[in-house]
Amino acid sequence: MGASSTDELLKSNSSQKERYSKHVHDNVHGNIYLDPLALQFIDTEEFQRLRDLKQLGLSHLVYPGAVHSRFEHSLGVYWLAGTAVQTLKDYQGLELDIDDIDIQTVKLAGLLHDVGHGPFSHMFEREFLPRVLSGSNWTHEDMSLKMIDYIVDQHYIDIDSGRLNRVKEMIVTSHASQKSAKEKQFLYDIVANGRNGIDVDKFDYIVRDSRACGLGCNFQFERLMETMRVMGDEICYRAKDYLTVYKLFSARADLHRTVYTHAKVKAIELMLVDALLEANEHLGISSSIQQPAEFWKLDDTIINAILADPRPELKKARDIILRVRRRQLYQFCNEYSVPKAKQEHFKGITAQDIVCSQKAGEVTLKEEDVIVSIVKIDLTRGKKNPLESTNFYQDYCSDVKFLIDKEERISHLLPTFCQDMIVRVYAKEPHLVEAVSDAFENFQMKTYGEKTQVHSTPEKKKRRR
Repeated sequence: MGASSTDELLKSNSSQKERYSKHVHDNVHGNIYLDPLALQFIDTEEFQRLRDLKQLGLSHLVYPGAVHSRFEHSLGVYWLAGTAVQTLKDYQGLELDIDDIDIQTVKLAGLLHDVGHGPFSHMFEREFLPRVLSGSNWTHEDMSLKMIDYIVDQHYIDIDSGRLNRVKEMIVTSHASQKSAKEKQFLYDIVANGRNGIDVDKFDYIVRDSRACGLGCNFQFERLMETMRVMGDEICYRAKDYLTVYKLFSARADLHRTVYTHAKVKAIELMLVDALLEANEHLGISSSIQQPAEFWKLDDTIINAILADPRPELKKARDIILRVRRRQLYQFCNEYSVPKAKQEHFKGITAQDIVCSQKAGEVTLKEEDVIVSIVKIDLTRGKKNPLESTNFYQDYCSDVKFLIDKEERISHLLPTFCQDMIVRVYAKEPHLVEAVSDAFENFQMKTYGEKTQVHSTPEKKKRRR
């Protein structure tokens, strides 16, 4: 396909581009201007589906304000992506040869990066699909690529095929082997940065999620956006902004600990996984994940579809969802953090491990009575420190980029270990909490020779009050 009419429009002067733009008011970024090509994608049923995907999945059942959607997050990433590349153009435009097509391409990647996302945040692909499809490696990034092609074909969107491929590469840029374009490599680090994790996707959701949940946020992405600079085809940051970069990762980790993996949020997620497992055979939920034509119809409203379906086969699923509505949740019993020395060879813990640790008592536990949830919280690169993959420069007169070695640590208050692994245990029924808690304590004694759990197991007399 040759150069499209939209591409020609982008080459026109700024007054014409404003004239052909529409704007919406976002509660995080203010006015967001949407260009004609972006609107062609936005005004489709496939993209509008994002309105029915809550950004934080089921977290709103613990944090009532967390009802924002992937639709508004996608608009926010679109806007920040454009702002980031425009800033680079303003300061290094001639040097980097950034043109309006580059700006539009990066903005489209930001807009469409989550268009293939599943319902209920990451629970769908990380908790549900592995239970119904053994060895499933399905990801929302890969589905986003399929969905983009589907939207272009279904709605006859006029866009150059080479440019479309660049958009898709920018979405899955963490998979370095998939990159085909060598020039302007720094553009591929703006939306999804596989190099060190500093990208506008995180800039948006950290601020947006913190605000929606009523939490403070001491990370200021504006500072990084204003001072970032391309050196050696890589986005670098001023050395004096080292702590600001660290705050990006620490703020993300705090959100994971406080919101995304909150003990009650996880309890509700575990319940919904059980409900979806019960409903899957009858509603074909997992059968839609490879076909965009079917997948775009799947969103958070599947809960209401299950509740409204009177078939007897769905009774178990309906009952679980009703328990959530009535706040009759799976009961959190206790948790512990896996010792650092044990993480390397950690093999996982199952419900069977807990049940087999039970001593003789009034209640005999079964595997189906217990759920073990293993939560990993890191700075975005597992056990690796992302700051060790981030290049800095000294000042605006410098032409040298460098890594800040951990031996030259800016502050001794910064962590030396970058990952937490937390084991949590839940009882499906309230009357089993005591037995599960005791068995969990016994398991720790058997495994580590000591109790490593966060909370003490209450005395029986106190538990029976």
